Amino acid sequence: MNVLVTGCSKGIGRFTTETLLRKGYTVIATMRAVKGIKAVEELNIFATQTKGKLIILPLDVTNQLSIDVAVQNTLQLVGKIDVVINNAGVGGTGWTETFTMSQIERMFDVNVFGIQRMMKAVLPHMRQKKQGTIINISSIQGRVVFPYSGIYTATKFALEGLTESYHYELKSLGIDVLLVEAGGFSTSFEKTQTKPNDIERIATYGNLKDLPEKVWGKKGEDKDFLPSPKILANALAQLIETPKEKRKLRTVIDPLLDGLGTLEINATAEKSQQELSKKLQWDIEHLP
Repeated sequence: MNVLVTGCSKGIGRFTTETLLRKGYTVIATMRAVKGIKAVEELNIFATQTKGKLIILPLDVTNQLSIDVAVQNTLQLVGKIDVVINNAGVGGTGWTETFTMSQIERMFDVNVFGIQRMMKAVLPHMRQKKQGTIINISSIQGRVVFPYSGIYTATKFALEGLTESYHYELKSLGIDVLLVEAGGFSTSFEKTQTKPNDIERIATYGNLKDLPEKVWGKKGEDKDFLPSPKILANALAQLIETPKEKRKLRTVIDPLLDGLGTLEINATAEKSQQELSKKLQWDIEHLP
């Protein structure tokens, strides 16, 4: 089975690549740059010790041409793409008002528009084959809200709606489009989240300006309480191996908070969606 993963230079993408290689998959690990990148060398060495096959390709989710070239190269090398894991993403914490518009646009460009670009690139191939699985990495913050993370939360709420629409539209065509709602894990993502750049506006918050750090910690701060990302990587492998008829639209992987709030919202939303679909007489094949 061939699995294309975005954002593999570090974090969840890196751990997922390693997990799938151990299981013997062919993994097309993509990242923005590959020349002179230490992660590339390390992954190549790792792959020689596994049953799997590794292909590393450059892919920038903010650039449609870059995506199209990577997908075309993948198809030339391995013939088909069975699974895509849209993992690449960026975060940001701070007073929501104090993020600049360029920062906001960048976050949406990666977290939402980047996935739409990927969908446009891979879906013609999957529709032709009448099969495929696409897993979009969302967050519990696509369902529940934490303060001082408003822009990131907005991107994940948007991703939830985008993915669910695809799920209904493509299910009868043999293509599974799924969401994995991840909680917090111990990765570089937590340490490198963007801080707002509107310094003058931050200053107007006075004594409250540093309050977001009390919730999210300082940039680069170690958070030893966060669980290992291997848990999420293993869950992704398990989801790929789960028969299609047993998969659900949403899978919550949140060992830190046990899906508190997220699971309840998902259950209510699923019930409401089914009732709405029945009322509007939608094709039952398009339901999760």
